[in-house]
Amino acid sequence: MRNYELEPHHIRLLTLACEAFERAEDAQKTLGKEGLIYLDRFGSPHPRPEVKIKEQAEIIFARLLRDLALDVEPPKGIGRPVD
Repeated sequence: MRNYELEPHHIRLLTLACEAFERAEDAQKTLGKEGLIYLDRFGSPHPRPEVKIKEQAEIIFARLLRDLALDVEPPKGIGRPVD
């Protein structure tokens, strides 16, 4: 946070991004231990709920990072580029 000038709403977005990242990591840890599928009481395979949790958390994380635009140069002036 020392390298960027962040407004309070940016800090909130960054916090939400960190939480989404942690959710994705937690889900991945569970998937690493339990596998991607489970068998229901009838023996039918189903994806573990952590699969969807991980996917959704990764999408949220990516969108929040995009919204923060931390790795993008500031916008240049409007008009044609000057050579």
